[in-house]
Amino acid sequence: MLRIALVGLLLPLTSCVAEVDTIEDQGPVDENLVLAHPDDDVVGSQIQLIEGIDAPTVEALVVQTPGLDVSGYQGNVGWSTVRANGGRFAYIKATESTTYKNPYFGQQYNGSYNAGLIRGAYHFAIPNASSGAAQANYFVDHGGGWSRDGKTLPPALDLEYNPYGAACYGKTHAQMVAWIRDFANTVKARTGRDMVFYTSTSWWTLCTGNNASFGNNPLWIPRYGSSVGALPASWQFQTIWQNADHGVFPGDQNRFNGDFSRVQAFAL
Repeated sequence: MLRIALVGLLLPLTSCVAEVDTIEDQGPVDENLVLAHPDDDVVGSQIQLIEGIDAPTVEALVVQTPGLDVSGYQGNVGWSTVRANGGRFAYIKATESTTYKNPYFGQQYNGSYNAGLIRGAYHFAIPNASSGAAQANYFVDHGGGWSRDGKTLPPALDLEYNPYGAACYGKTHAQMVAWIRDFANTVKARTGRDMVFYTSTSWWTLCTGNNASFGNNPLWIPRYGSSVGALPASWQFQTIWQNADHGVFPGDQNRFNGDFSRVQAFAL
Protein backbone atom coordinates (compact mmCIF):
# COMPACT_ATOMS: atom_id res chain seq x y z
CA MET A 1 0.00 0.00 0.00
CA LEU A 2 1.32 3.34 -0.91
CA ARG A 3 0.91 6.90 0.08
CA ILE A 4 2.22 10.13 1.67
CA ALA A 5 5.19 12.03 0.22
CA LEU A 6 6.76 11.47 -3.14
CA VAL A 7 10.31 10.33 -2.62
CA GLY A 8 13.27 9.23 -4.70
CA LEU A 9 13.84 5.55 -5.35
CA LEU A 10 17.09 3.73 -4.84
CA LEU A 11 18.31 2.31 -8.11
CA PRO A 12 20.20 -1.01 -8.21
CA LEU A 13 23.94 -1.34 -8.40
CA THR A 14 25.04 -2.70 -11.75
CA SER A 15 28.71 -3.37 -11.25
CA CYS A 16 28.61 -6.49 -9.14
CA VAL A 17 26.37 -9.10 -7.59
CA ALA A 18 26.15 -9.35 -3.83
CA GLU A 19 27.59 -12.43 -2.18
CA VAL A 20 25.33 -14.54 0.01
CA ASP A 21 26.04 -14.06 3.71
CA THR A 22 26.61 -16.93 6.10
CA ILE A 23 23.14 -17.94 7.23
CA GLU A 24 22.26 -18.50 10.85
CA ASP A 25 19.71 -20.99 12.15
CA GLN A 26 16.38 -20.48 10.35
CA GLY A 27 14.35 -22.68 12.69
CA PRO A 28 12.23 -25.78 12.12
CA VAL A 29 11.24 -27.01 8.67
CA ASP A 30 8.16 -29.14 7.96
CA GLU A 31 9.16 -31.18 4.91
CA ASN A 32 5.75 -32.89 4.88
CA LEU A 33 3.77 -29.66 4.63
CA VAL A 34 1.06 -29.87 1.96
CA LEU A 35 -0.14 -26.67 0.30
CA ALA A 36 -3.88 -27.23 0.46
CA HIS A 37 -5.02 -23.97 -1.16
CA PRO A 38 -2.16 -22.13 -2.88
CA ASP A 39 -4.47 -20.47 -5.41
CA ASP A 40 -6.11 -18.65 -2.48
CA ASP A 41 -2.79 -17.55 -0.94
CA VAL A 42 -2.34 -14.15 -2.56
CA VAL A 43 -0.75 -10.94 -1.38
CA GLY A 44 -2.94 -9.62 1.40
CA SER A 45 -5.21 -12.64 1.78
CA GLN A 46 -4.04 -13.35 5.31
CA ILE A 47 -3.49 -9.68 6.15
CA GLN A 48 -7.13 -8.98 5.41
CA LEU A 49 -8.26 -12.09 7.30
CA ILE A 50 -6.29 -11.22 10.44
CA GLU A 51 -6.15 -7.42 10.38
CA GLY A 52 -9.42 -6.62 8.59
CA ILE A 53 -10.33 -3.62 6.46
CA ASP A 54 -10.51 -0.03 7.69
CA ALA A 55 -12.54 2.84 6.34
CA PRO A 56 -12.78 3.37 2.56
CA THR A 57 -9.68 4.84 0.99
CA VAL A 58 -9.30 8.45 -0.05
CA GLU A 59 -6.98 9.80 -2.70
CA ALA A 60 -3.55 11.04 -1.66
CA LEU A 61 -2.46 14.58 -2.46
CA VAL A 62 0.73 13.48 -4.21
CA VAL A 63 0.89 11.89 -7.64
CA GLN A 64 0.58 8.12 -7.49
CA THR A 65 0.49 5.59 -10.30
CA PRO A 66 -2.28 2.98 -10.36
CA GLY A 67 -1.54 -0.72 -10.66
CA LEU A 68 -2.67 -4.15 -9.54
CA ASP A 69 -1.59 -7.57 -8.41
CA VAL A 70 -3.05 -10.87 -9.56
CA SER A 71 -2.56 -14.59 -9.06
CA GLY A 72 -3.95 -17.88 -10.29
CA TYR A 73 -7.19 -16.94 -8.52
CA GLN A 74 -7.94 -14.36 -11.25
CA GLY A 75 -7.26 -16.77 -14.12
CA ASN A 76 -6.85 -15.20 -17.55
CA VAL A 77 -6.77 -11.41 -17.26
CA GLY A 78 -8.00 -8.98 -19.91
CA TRP A 79 -4.86 -6.87 -19.98
CA SER A 80 -5.93 -4.54 -22.76
CA THR A 81 -8.90 -3.53 -20.61
CA VAL A 82 -6.62 -3.05 -17.60
CA ARG A 83 -4.42 -0.75 -19.66
CA ALA A 84 -7.40 1.15 -21.04
CA ASN A 85 -8.62 1.71 -17.46
CA GLY A 86 -5.32 3.29 -16.48
CA GLY A 87 -3.31 0.37 -15.10
CA ARG A 88 0.41 1.00 -15.53
CA PHE A 89 2.11 -1.74 -13.49
CA ALA A 90 1.33 -5.20 -12.13
CA TYR A 91 2.75 -7.83 -9.82
CA ILE A 92 1.99 -11.45 -10.70
CA LYS A 93 2.16 -14.38 -8.28
CA ALA A 94 4.70 -16.87 -9.62
CA THR A 95 5.29 -19.43 -6.87
CA GLU A 96 4.63 -20.59 -3.33
CA SER A 97 7.01 -22.68 -1.21
CA THR A 98 8.90 -25.07 -3.55
CA THR A 99 5.93 -26.97 -4.95
CA TYR A 100 3.45 -24.51 -6.44
CA LYS A 101 3.58 -22.58 -9.72
CA ASN A 102 0.77 -20.25 -10.78
CA PRO A 103 -0.86 -22.07 -13.73
CA TYR A 104 -1.85 -18.72 -15.29
CA PHE A 105 1.56 -17.11 -14.83
CA GLY A 106 2.44 -17.06 -18.53
CA GLN A 107 -0.81 -15.39 -19.57
CA GLN A 108 -0.61 -12.86 -16.76
CA TYR A 109 3.11 -12.06 -16.88
CA ASN A 110 3.51 -11.96 -20.66
CA GLY A 111 0.04 -10.55 -21.27
CA SER A 112 0.64 -7.56 -19.02
CA TYR A 113 3.96 -6.91 -20.74
CA ASN A 114 2.37 -7.11 -24.19
CA ALA A 115 -0.35 -4.66 -23.11
CA GLY A 116 2.28 -2.09 -22.15
CA LEU A 117 2.37 -2.52 -18.38
CA ILE A 118 5.57 -2.74 -16.35
CA ARG A 119 5.27 -6.03 -14.49
CA GLY A 120 7.06 -8.15 -11.92
CA ALA A 121 6.70 -11.46 -10.11
CA TYR A 122 6.16 -12.30 -6.45
CA HIS A 123 6.62 -15.37 -4.25
CA PHE A 124 4.29 -16.32 -1.37
CA ALA A 125 6.65 -17.32 1.44
CA ILE A 126 6.06 -20.45 3.52
CA PRO A 127 9.08 -20.17 5.83
CA ASN A 128 8.51 -23.44 7.69
CA ALA A 129 8.40 -25.53 4.50
CA SER A 130 12.05 -25.17 3.42
CA SER A 131 15.02 -22.82 3.66
CA GLY A 132 14.95 -19.28 2.34
CA ALA A 133 17.54 -20.17 -0.29
CA ALA A 134 15.54 -23.18 -1.50
CA GLN A 135 12.40 -21.10 -2.00
CA ALA A 136 14.34 -18.23 -3.56
CA ASN A 137 15.93 -20.52 -6.14
CA TYR A 138 12.56 -22.11 -6.92
CA PHE A 139 11.09 -18.63 -7.39
CA VAL A 140 13.85 -17.39 -9.69
CA ASP A 141 13.74 -20.63 -11.68
CA HIS A 142 9.97 -20.30 -12.23
CA GLY A 143 9.38 -16.69 -13.20
CA GLY A 144 10.98 -14.67 -10.42
CA GLY A 145 14.00 -13.46 -12.34
CA TRP A 146 14.75 -9.95 -13.54
CA SER A 147 16.08 -8.40 -16.73
CA ARG A 148 17.15 -4.85 -17.52
CA ASP A 149 14.54 -4.35 -20.22
CA GLY A 150 12.82 -1.37 -18.63
CA LYS A 151 9.58 -3.36 -18.29
CA THR A 152 10.36 -5.66 -15.35
CA LEU A 153 9.92 -4.74 -11.68
CA PRO A 154 12.26 -6.16 -9.03
CA PRO A 155 11.23 -9.59 -7.67
CA ALA A 156 8.94 -9.39 -4.62
CA LEU A 157 8.58 -11.55 -1.49
CA ASP A 158 5.14 -11.83 0.13
CA LEU A 159 5.56 -12.07 3.93
CA GLU A 160 2.31 -12.45 5.87
CA TYR A 161 0.38 -14.60 8.32
CA ASN A 162 0.67 -18.35 7.84
CA PRO A 163 -2.39 -19.68 5.98
CA TYR A 164 -1.64 -23.21 7.25
CA GLY A 165 -0.91 -22.72 10.95
CA ALA A 166 0.84 -20.48 13.47
CA ALA A 167 1.07 -16.86 12.32
CA CYS A 168 4.87 -16.77 12.40
CA TYR A 169 5.42 -20.29 11.05
CA GLY A 170 6.81 -21.52 14.39
CA LYS A 171 9.88 -19.28 14.16
CA THR A 172 11.48 -16.95 16.66
CA HIS A 173 12.23 -13.40 15.62
CA ALA A 174 15.87 -14.27 14.97
CA GLN A 175 14.95 -17.35 12.94
CA MET A 176 12.45 -15.43 10.82
CA VAL A 177 14.94 -12.65 10.13
CA ALA A 178 17.54 -15.28 9.15
CA TRP A 179 15.07 -16.97 6.78
CA ILE A 180 14.13 -13.67 5.13
CA ARG A 181 17.78 -12.66 4.76
CA ASP A 182 18.61 -16.05 3.22
CA PHE A 183 15.85 -15.60 0.65
CA ALA A 184 16.72 -11.99 -0.13
CA ASN A 185 20.45 -12.63 -0.42
CA THR A 186 19.88 -15.57 -2.75
CA VAL A 187 17.65 -13.53 -5.06
CA LYS A 188 20.12 -10.62 -5.00
CA ALA A 189 22.99 -12.98 -5.88
CA ARG A 190 21.06 -14.39 -8.83
CA THR A 191 19.40 -11.24 -10.20
CA GLY A 192 21.47 -8.31 -8.96
CA ARG A 193 18.36 -6.64 -7.49
CA ASP A 194 17.33 -5.89 -3.92
CA MET A 195 13.95 -7.51 -3.78
CA VAL A 196 10.71 -5.85 -2.74
CA PHE A 197 9.14 -6.94 0.56
CA TYR A 198 5.36 -7.11 0.80
CA THR A 199 4.35 -7.09 4.45
CA SER A 200 2.16 -5.34 7.00
CA THR A 201 3.46 -3.41 9.98
CA SER A 202 1.58 -5.72 12.36
CA TRP A 203 2.99 -8.93 10.87
CA TRP A 204 6.52 -7.53 10.66
CA THR A 205 6.37 -6.46 14.30
CA LEU A 206 4.89 -9.76 15.47
CA CYS A 207 7.16 -12.08 13.52
CA THR A 208 10.48 -10.21 13.21
CA GLY A 209 10.33 -8.09 16.36
CA ASN A 210 10.05 -5.04 14.07
CA ASN A 211 13.52 -5.66 12.71
CA ALA A 212 15.15 -2.54 11.27
CA SER A 213 17.89 -4.04 9.06
CA PHE A 214 16.15 -4.33 5.67
CA GLY A 215 15.97 -0.70 4.58
CA ASN A 216 17.60 -1.44 1.21
CA ASN A 217 14.62 -3.59 0.24
CA PRO A 218 11.75 -1.49 -1.13
CA LEU A 219 8.49 -1.80 0.82
CA TRP A 220 5.13 -2.84 -0.62
CA ILE A 221 2.63 -2.42 2.19
CA PRO A 222 -1.04 -3.45 2.45
CA ARG A 223 -3.52 -1.26 4.26
CA TYR A 224 -7.12 -0.89 3.17
CA GLY A 225 -7.74 2.41 4.90
CA SER A 226 -7.63 6.16 4.51
CA SER A 227 -3.84 6.36 4.79
CA VAL A 228 -0.86 4.04 4.68
CA GLY A 229 -0.43 4.33 8.45
CA ALA A 230 2.69 3.55 10.48
CA LEU A 231 5.45 1.71 8.59
CA PRO A 232 7.66 -1.12 9.88
CA ALA A 233 10.95 -0.11 11.48
CA SER A 234 13.12 -0.90 8.44
CA TRP A 235 11.45 1.72 6.25
CA GLN A 236 11.14 5.50 6.07
CA PHE A 237 8.67 5.37 3.16
CA GLN A 238 6.74 2.87 1.08
CA THR A 239 7.30 2.28 -2.61
CA ILE A 240 3.94 0.58 -3.30
CA TRP A 241 0.71 0.74 -1.34
CA GLN A 242 -1.91 -2.00 -1.76
CA ASN A 243 -4.92 0.10 -0.87
CA ALA A 244 -7.92 -2.10 -1.73
CA ASP A 245 -8.77 -5.73 -2.42
CA HIS A 246 -11.06 -4.87 -5.35
CA GLY A 247 -11.76 -2.01 -7.70
CA VAL A 248 -11.47 -1.05 -11.35
CA PHE A 249 -8.75 -3.66 -11.97
CA PRO A 250 -8.84 -7.43 -11.43
CA GLY A 251 -7.27 -8.55 -8.14
CA ASP A 252 -5.91 -6.07 -5.61
CA GLN A 253 -5.55 -2.35 -6.27
CA ASN A 254 -2.17 -0.67 -5.79
CA ARG A 255 -0.59 2.77 -5.89
CA PHE A 256 3.04 3.39 -6.76
CA ASN A 257 4.54 6.23 -4.72
CA GLY A 258 5.28 8.59 -7.58
CA ASP A 259 4.35 9.31 -11.15
CA PHE A 260 4.94 6.90 -14.02
CA SER A 261 8.51 8.09 -14.55
CA ARG A 262 9.33 6.71 -11.08
CA VAL A 263 7.81 3.34 -11.99
CA GLN A 264 10.02 3.31 -15.08
CA ALA A 265 13.07 4.20 -12.98
CA PHE A 266 12.23 1.40 -10.55
CA ALA A 267 12.36 -1.13 -13.39
CA LEU A 268 15.90 -0.13 -14.37
